[in-house]
Amino acid sequence: MVVGTTRKGPPKDQAVRETLEDYTLRFAPRSYRRWKPSVVATTALGGIAYLADFSIGAGIGLSYGTLNALVAILVAAVIIFVTGLPLAYYGARYNIDLDLITRGSGFGYYGSVLTSVIFGSFTFIFFATEGAIMAQGLKVGLGVPLWLGYLITTLIVVPLVIYGMKALSKLQVWTTPLWLLLMVGPIGYLVIVDPGSVSSWLAFTGSDASGLNAASVMLGAGVALSLMAQIGEQIDYLRFMPPRTAANKRSWWASMLVAGPGWVVFGAVKQATGAFLAFFIMGVAGAAATEPVQQFMGIYELFMPVWLAIPLAVVLVVLSQVKINVTNAYSGSLTWTNSFSRITKRYPGRIVFVLLNLLVALVLMEANMFAFLNSVLSFYANCAIAWVVTVATDILINKYVLKLSPKEPEFRRGMLYAVNPVGVVAFLASAIISIAMYFGAFGATIQPYSPIAAVVIAAVLTPLMAVVTRGRYYLRRTDDGIAEPRFDAEGTPVATTYTCDVCQQDFERPDVLASAQPDTLICSLCLTTDRTGTHVLPAT
Repeated sequence: MVVGTTRKGPPKDQAVRETLEDYTLRFAPRSYRRWKPSVVATTALGGIAYLADFSIGAGIGLSYGTLNALVAILVAAVIIFVTGLPLAYYGARYNIDLDLITRGSGFGYYGSVLTSVIFGSFTFIFFATEGAIMAQGLKVGLGVPLWLGYLITTLIVVPLVIYGMKALSKLQVWTTPLWLLLMVGPIGYLVIVDPGSVSSWLAFTGSDASGLNAASVMLGAGVALSLMAQIGEQIDYLRFMPPRTAANKRSWWASMLVAGPGWVVFGAVKQATGAFLAFFIMGVAGAAATEPVQQFMGIYELFMPVWLAIPLAVVLVVLSQVKINVTNAYSGSLTWTNSFSRITKRYPGRIVFVLLNLLVALVLMEANMFAFLNSVLSFYANCAIAWVVTVATDILINKYVLKLSPKEPEFRRGMLYAVNPVGVVAFLASAIISIAMYFGAFGATIQPYSPIAAVVIAAVLTPLMAVVTRGRYYLRRTDDGIAEPRFDAEGTPVATTYTCDVCQQDFERPDVLASAQPDTLICSLCLTTDRTGTHVLPAT
């Protein structure tokens, strides 16, 4: 056992570096987590200000009718909430992001690179979607050409994303009241002055003029379920929650629930609202009825002059898109850095991947991805569902029911097997089979049910694989070589600091372990970038 040098005081001053990097590959230490639960929750919820929900709801509603759209949105919301709850709890309780959770929840140290690619793709797909909406607003309000609007919406977020949580928390907290006023006020006015529009909307049958049917519901739910990976972005903020104590227990749980799985409640309301607004302006806007800027302009013009309605609609669109796209860029930089560092054993810094993620998103915008948004999201949904359901099932069933997966999360190199067949097999089977269904490989009759198939396959195979493997591929080692436990008796991460003998920096207990070199401690990042493998502990 290596005891190491411990200290109960604050770590050395590395504020500049860690402010820029924001604990990209690591456990978020208690010394950095100074925000109240409510502030963390408000910051996390700022990320759901996006307007793509309005476009998604509008597309579903116009295609399948109001009744089918509402049922589809509800089905998707229930699935997203149930699967998001264990993930959000783990992120907030143990102060790690979804990739670190995934490593120890069925995928292994390198196996989770698969899901990092899925999540990274989510961030630039949705950055492009939201950026396109903002560019539409700039074009309508200021006459800015779309190509230039795409460039503006990309560059505007760079200064904010670079400084991570400290800058983003201020942005989200201070802009939320204005955003709520601009969004909720006009919609409330419309319902009050024209209640008949709601009745007409509820009777709308869509382009296929059919009543409630399972195929339409599942097709609509498939589009909405593409947002399942949003829980990863919520956790990127929730990992900064303070320790849960007797004093803050109520606010901690409320903040975790509202800002974690609870994001989908707000998302579902926005999707339903988008379906309503698209129906309301359909006769005037035509094909543009799915564009949020057109939807809100249509409402604003009901009770204010055009010269004021257009600027306010533009302000709402720009404010909403900045709030979400700083989150998309931030989360994308975390996940791409994570994958690159594990594969190459090099750590170029998070900022490199901020710029790379934005570049990919800009290319997608210039390629007019918004025009085929629902098709992209329907395909992507199967991959996102397979991943999230697999990890959620591992936590709920394999950890707490079967007890084959270790409850305390593990993410450090050397402690985990490179690949755990439990999660990898369940994920690949769920994704491949459901995608084949989506493209009609098993016939048109069951084609609409590919999202539900993804859920069922992942939920069944994950515990089945754990039983078949008897949980042997979760932990490569059970002892990290340090006498002090990583978690206290209540399960809270221990805050004792240890000095890494490689980088000479101090890190809290969950982020360090013994090196294979005698009498040496090493932090998780130095171990990640150890290209020779001389510090990796042997298997036991």
